[in-house]
Amino acid sequence: MGENAVTTAVLGAQNGVGVWELVVAADPVVKAVMLLLVLASVWSWMVVFDRGARLGRVRRLAGGFERAFWGGADLRELFDRAATERHPLAAMYAAGFEEWDSVEKPRDPAARGNLLRRVSAVMQLTAERELSGLERNVGSLATIGATAPFVGLFGTVWGIMNSFQSIAVSENTTLAVVAPGIAEALLATALGLVAAIPAVIFYNRLSREIDAYGDRLGGFAEEVAVEIDRQMDREPQERAA
Repeated sequence: MGENAVTTAVLGAQNGVGVWELVVAADPVVKAVMLLLVLASVWSWMVVFDRGARLGRVRRLAGGFERAFWGGADLRELFDRAATERHPLAAMYAAGFEEWDSVEKPRDPAARGNLLRRVSAVMQLTAERELSGLERNVGSLATIGATAPFVGLFGTVWGIMNSFQSIAVSENTTLAVVAPGIAEALLATALGLVAAIPAVIFYNRLSREIDAYGDRLGGFAEEVAVEIDRQMDREPQERAA
């Protein structure tokens, strides 16, 4: 840091140094570490708010769609509704219905079973694709949570090394010389924790909510397959009537 940094450290210790003053007086490497951690924290909160809002919206729309399904709505009417709604459950239903509606309905039990398995497979693949979209950027929270403390620790080690260099330059081991340098070094660790702790908490929360929504999609896909099977049972009777 040099003689100027030592002078700044001594004056800062005498007059009291705030957080911003510590940042301004920090070594360029420590400043870069702090900036990186602040950007990581901002990115984490952006992901949290974006994914949280998205999950809340798709859960609300899914609830309305499920109520319409269990309310006895016609399968084609539900398909028309799914075409106007943009959420994973509607996309999954639309894919399954299209697969079922695009072929002639077989009467042979084995052929019917194959058709139902194909419809279920299409819905499962669609659900997985939609869940991948929901998980977008969520993994970065885990990365930030795992690496931010170590990035902050690197800034701390670098800052402490500079403090020892300040001691060597000034030939003075008093707390007035050492404290500001150590304080700016520890600030990097604090920023690392500020970035990491919320990232880990919300990564776990979002992951649980996405997994729960995935289970909900899987359950609904089974319900749709059962209803399609019932519909194929009713069609011959309706034609005969």
